[in-house]
Amino acid sequence: MKKDNNNIERDYFEEDLFIKAEKKVKELKGFYIHLFCYLIVILVWIIVLLVLNDTPSYSHYGFWGMGYGLYATALFWGIGIFFHWFGVFVKNLSFSKNWEDRKIKEFLEKNK
Repeated sequence: MKKDNNNIERDYFEEDLFIKAEKKVKELKGFYIHLFCYLIVILVWIIVLLVLNDTPSYSHYGFWGMGYGLYATALFWGIGIFFHWFGVFVKNLSFSKNWEDRKIKEFLEKNK
């Protein structure tokens, strides 16, 4: 049985959509795992600090010691989480040629 070109194109299109969807799911899963690990580590660190009832000082641990290290870790890892989120959810915000073409079409349709 011979396939016509329309069926071949449709199969290719469906396979391409599946591959893109699978890639997006992997990106989302990676982000959520990253976020979950961040929350667990920070939560455990806070619990450890509360259990030890230790007040961080500059002389005892240094600025990047136990207490202040929590703030540094939360801040810098949080910045990493933000960029990971941006890469997964907002990466299509760039002003690429595709974006320009869509905007031109949008303005042309508005002015009709």
